[in-house]
Amino acid sequence: MESPPPDGRTEPSRVDLNARQVRVLAHPLRMRLLGSLRIDGPATATALAEKLGTNTGATSYHLRQLAEVGLVAEDPDRGAGRQRWWQAAHDMSHFDPTDFDDDPDARAAVQWIRTNQVRLMGELAERWMAVEHTQSRAWRDAAGMSDLVLPLDPARLLALNDDLWAVLMRYRDDAVADAPDVKPVHVFLAGFPRLEERW
Repeated sequence: MESPPPDGRTEPSRVDLNARQVRVLAHPLRMRLLGSLRIDGPATATALAEKLGTNTGATSYHLRQLAEVGLVAEDPDRGAGRQRWWQAAHDMSHFDPTDFDDDPDARAAVQWIRTNQVRLMGELAERWMAVEHTQSRAWRDAAGMSDLVLPLDPARLLALNDDLWAVLMRYRDDAVADAPDVKPVHVFLAGFPRLEERW
């Protein structure tokens, strides 16, 4: 059993997804349910259905599917009788695409999950840009995107991702949720080799 960090902070819990889990997760509503539970905390199927614009029956069914593979669980501290509260079983998911090279179904599920993440990133950026003119100057200057092409080999790209992840975890650990003007901020990391040109 690992001991907690000396400063008392808790490490985010992570699940290394197996083939069955990625196949179950590769579904639009299940991805949204898990994301909502991770970001906003425990909720009932009824509350999730209202929030996500679906019906309680579908929400309950897909929560049970996620629970069967250990991605969500009933919240033992809430609920009584028929009112079940659900929570995410982990703070984050991880997989390497090559984990599923020998499983065509899991490989297809991973491709769907990653494509959905890219779609979500674009959708969130467009939603922000549609309303950014109504936001404060500080938020408009702070929010944004950039890109850069670097000459990297696979080992250096992995090292870069590890370094950037460490920076994100530092900001997560230093966050003061009740400070003035704090908002949840989506941060996406992506690094792909250019395919149009050769180095």
